Amino acid sequence: MTVLSQEQRATSLEAMTSQKFDVLVIGGGVTGAGIALDAAARGLSTAVVDAQDWAAGTSSRSSRLVHGGLRYLYNLDFKLVAEALRERGRLLTTIAPHLVEAQPFLWPLKTPVIERAYSAVGVGMYDALARIGSKGRKTVPIQRHLSKAGAMRRFPEIKRNALVGAIEFYDARVDDARLVITLIRTAVKYGAAAASRVKVTEVLKDGRGRACGVKAVDLENGNEFTIEADRIINATGVWTEQTQELAGGTGGLKVLTSKGIHIVIPRERLKATTGLFLRTEKSVLFIIPWQHYWVIGTTDTAWHEQLKHPVPTSEDIDYVLDHANEVLDPPLTRDDIIGTYAGLRPLLQPKVLDESKSTKVSREHTVTEVIPGMVAIAGGKLTTYRVMAEDAVNFALGQSLAKARPSVTAQLPLLGAEGFDAVENQARRLGVKYGFDADRLHHLVRRYGSELPDLFAAIDEDPSLGKPLEAAPQFLRAEVHRACAVEGALHLEDILVSRVRLNSEARDRGGAAVDEVAEIAAAVLGWDEARLEQEKSNYRERIAAELAAEEQPTDATASAARMVAEDIVG
Repeated sequence: MTVLSQEQRATSLEAMTSQKFDVLVIGGGVTGAGIALDAAARGLSTAVVDAQDWAAGTSSRSSRLVHGGLRYLYNLDFKLVAEALRERGRLLTTIAPHLVEAQPFLWPLKTPVIERAYSAVGVGMYDALARIGSKGRKTVPIQRHLSKAGAMRRFPEIKRNALVGAIEFYDARVDDARLVITLIRTAVKYGAAAASRVKVTEVLKDGRGRACGVKAVDLENGNEFTIEADRIINATGVWTEQTQELAGGTGGLKVLTSKGIHIVIPRERLKATTGLFLRTEKSVLFIIPWQHYWVIGTTDTAWHEQLKHPVPTSEDIDYVLDHANEVLDPPLTRDDIIGTYAGLRPLLQPKVLDESKSTKVSREHTVTEVIPGMVAIAGGKLTTYRVMAEDAVNFALGQSLAKARPSVTAQLPLLGAEGFDAVENQARRLGVKYGFDADRLHHLVRRYGSELPDLFAAIDEDPSLGKPLEAAPQFLRAEVHRACAVEGALHLEDILVSRVRLNSEARDRGGAAVDEVAEIAAAVLGWDEARLEQEKSNYRERIAAELAAEEQPTDATASAARMVAEDIVG
């Protein structure tokens, strides 16, 4: 079994200080994780580092959708939509069928003839492009037209005057942070060295001015060291320009930062059996069903504060509530909200910093040279991470070497994907032994896929791990144990933010579960009593700061309120 653990991290750090790599990836979001896997799967010696936890930035704060971008069809951006739909199909069928799940959405129609006609054409093209991208295979059902009564049966809480009918179409949903962690684990399986909470402080150059490595610091203990590499790929998202500046020179990308926020409400609050897709004056609003909750968002506003801990403001929350309530009856209130979160989008600007540098531009992302030996990539979206990764590695290698060592990730299953159908078919039988009901088994299968027997083996070894968390019974104690032993959690916040995601899925942000979760983590990670209390205190301070921030009216005051809680490292 491939694990991210303290021991694996130590082994990776030792490798980083003792060997020269073909490729060093800076950034452990979905793009950087995808690049690390792409490079490692080509047989290149690969290292990947991130200054925070894996997926701690944008890649754990998205709408959790894998989608083609239906709204892009209105801009006649057929190539972009086709590319995203092709990647959606690969994720659903081959790469990560355990993590990516088809999801129906309703598109409410307000006029009976004209809107239905042009919307049907648009969604029909969406379906057609998906079939073309998957070589004729139907990866999700095609559109279905519903009457007003039919739409209201599917989504009873829609206001009667908000629609005359609807089109039901399909996209897909994914636990974004879990996808990233699985990408990193799969990269490690194929030989990559990976270490979170390693901050790059300087890009080193040889006598010709070519990047040849970096200076870095292990934020867990303050140790400084050097990583040597023939090629460096900067995949740091909203930190792109800061990372480029470490290299000097004039090349690189320019990005602006936009904030998107989401609210989370309990699953039982809406009786609907489908999601909802709404167009707003600025963008779109999704109401997305998950097993135990709904995610509603998003916004699109400029963000000029610190980049590490973006937060929603009171005004942001009101905006999402107001737009959702334009079609919902009874309306949502703040009392319905059990969680909120905010993420930052790196909005790629149309020009690179130095037009003399070689550059590859797609419709959504750009790869360019920062200095010889170092490239940067930015833009794109979660759905097309694999294409971005392939482009970045190809660009870094150069045409001839890229042709000699082509990408293989289009047909490469992630950990948990191979044999997924068989485990899904056996899940009920496997679960009988532990007394797990269908709801529990669906939850486990969709998180662990064909690695589910490994979770059961841990329970066999320690039956107490088969018990639900007392304060959050939707999760097993075994899932906390696995977060630390297999999925790379180093701190309590790593568990509760990106693995057992109570930070955004519980009204108290996981506060009631802190003692129990910390006790399980301490046993795996070897914390003494002082470290245990420090971890719990740090996370409780984070909760208080996040709750205080969302009461603030502006980005500046919300950001200041959030920054009252100090980071546990760094």
